[in-house]
Amino acid sequence: MESLMHVGFRVRVSSDSINPNSRFKSFKYPSIPMDGRRNTVTSIRSQQSGTKDGPLIATATSDSVVEELKSKDWEIGVLKDEIAATQGIRIRRRPPTGPPLHYVGPFEFRLQNEGNTPRNILEEIVWNKDTEVTQLKEKKPIYTLKKALENAPPPRDFLGALKASYLRTGLPALIAEVKKASPSRGVIREDFNPVEVAQAYEKGGAACLSVLTDSKYFQGSFENLEAIRSAGVKCPLLCKEFIVDAWQLYYARTKGADGVLLIAAVLPDLDIKYMLKICKMIGLTALVEVHDENEMDRMLAIDGIELIGINNRNLETFEVDTSNTKRLLEGKRGETIRQKDILVVGESGLFTPADIAYVQEAGVKAVLVGESIVKQKDPTQGIRGLFGKDIAG
Repeated sequence: MESLMHVGFRVRVSSDSINPNSRFKSFKYPSIPMDGRRNTVTSIRSQQSGTKDGPLIATATSDSVVEELKSKDWEIGVLKDEIAATQGIRIRRRPPTGPPLHYVGPFEFRLQNEGNTPRNILEEIVWNKDTEVTQLKEKKPIYTLKKALENAPPPRDFLGALKASYLRTGLPALIAEVKKASPSRGVIREDFNPVEVAQAYEKGGAACLSVLTDSKYFQGSFENLEAIRSAGVKCPLLCKEFIVDAWQLYYARTKGADGVLLIAAVLPDLDIKYMLKICKMIGLTALVEVHDENEMDRMLAIDGIELIGINNRNLETFEVDTSNTKRLLEGKRGETIRQKDILVVGESGLFTPADIAYVQEAGVKAVLVGESIVKQKDPTQGIRGLFGKDIAG
């Protein structure tokens, strides 16, 4: 008879960090039979009685065990959402009412209801990204990425480049965004060549570049990031991605990224802290993005953050209000930022020299701009128009 081994997993979470009525405070994975010889998820044991044509009796099915594991994985995701909600995070990482895929025999279908339908575009993007990353992790396990880091191009000083540009020009350093499209604007530049756009930005005086890597909603890619790095562009590169898993940090670094975006509206504090440590370990600069007072207060309470971006665009409604930057830098928050020597980046809604002057007066020392310059026939000239002068060295 085949040897069998059983593995069980238990997850416990402090009850004071979640809803006391939560049914997810403690649960145990079922004991799962595993074929020790084949190292598969489950084993189907069969017996034959009498002749070789005797009945086949299955004591377990791989499909049922896999689906049970998926269900438990979903429960962990819901538990994380409960913890995130206590920190004011409204974006759910996964559908809360249950896995949206259902099975009847060999057929798979999706039930749409209020619970498993995204409430806004950011939540839709995050749910899609969670599924995408889960699939990528199966193809490229974390140990393969850690090995690939040995051959990755050395990281460049993203934060240092911003500081040097600000000191040189006296104006906010420019993080120019290589961006073809967005959910709110559609296609921004039809004749989009990422390398040519990046080279034009560098020529125009950009200190760093932001490269969209999400394909479904922004028509970006990691191939674009790699191509820009390989083309000899010297500006440090920010991987503009929706990070939901630490795996993505390793993947971005292997593709040549020097920095990554961490969105406070999506990631709870524990995730931010953990990812900051990984970023420091593998040489990435973390740009932590906030868009309201609660998110700013959460991030200012976390040690180790050196770069904060204030997004003037509400990521749930996509409405833009440039006064958001000024509001978040007033009073005690602005004082704390100065005491911690955090460099602030203004993001979204910046189109004119007056816009740049407004956020600079509010306290920013860098700006991240995409649409207003990438849509120009010559992005180099677009940078001059944005600042009202030539900022190239």
